[in-house]
Amino acid sequence: MSRIALVDDDRNILTSVSMTLEAEGFEVETYNDGQQAFDAFAKRLPDMAVLDIKMPRMDGMDLLQRLRQKTQMPVIFLTSKDDEIDEVLGLRMGADDYVKKPFSQRLLVERIRALLRRQEAAAGGAVPEGDEHKVIERGDLRMDPLRHSVTWKGQDVSLTVTEFLLLQALAQRPGFVKSRDQLMDVAYDDQVYVDDRTIDSHIKRLRKKLRMVDPEFSAIETLYGIGYRYNEE
Repeated sequence: MSRIALVDDDRNILTSVSMTLEAEGFEVETYNDGQQAFDAFAKRLPDMAVLDIKMPRMDGMDLLQRLRQKTQMPVIFLTSKDDEIDEVLGLRMGADDYVKKPFSQRLLVERIRALLRRQEAAAGGAVPEGDEHKVIERGDLRMDPLRHSVTWKGQDVSLTVTEFLLLQALAQRPGFVKSRDQLMDVAYDDQVYVDDRTIDSHIKRLRKKLRMVDPEFSAIETLYGIGYRYNEE
């Protein structure tokens, strides 16, 4: 049973999310602020932490910075809809993913499961069978699924789990079109309903991150009314 730490100063979120996670078979520990969580983690680390960014005493950024000095356990940030700068900074500091408030609890559960699966595979040392776990090299792109690492022209690109899965799905078969429905299945495992605009938003953010390291990046092509494809450069 994986132990999940929830750190948020909103008691309603702590109560509702912990009930959902416990119903899914997780052991849950809740904390009202970053300092309380940090003190507890010094005695016993959880398997994963879900952190709110804005909290009293010690915010999520400070807590993540301290955690990364001694552990690489998966961390998901909870952010408000206006915290895009915090999201980017958090990913650069070592967060694995973020979920925007207000959020679907089912979506959060699936993101937690995806990160735990990746953590378990990496800790096991053996590479699982299946193309989804193989290192992908497409021109200037290199993706390592087990390490959740992406480089473009040798420069690191910080992606969320969802962005990574979408890029992986496109890069596995360059030149082949993936419809939005196919990309939804890849990113959400048929567990959560999302509309076309959600996938479009993820692709837009994915391109933006790649263009931060290469303003000329154009490998992800939009086919209007159809979907997306990766063109190897």
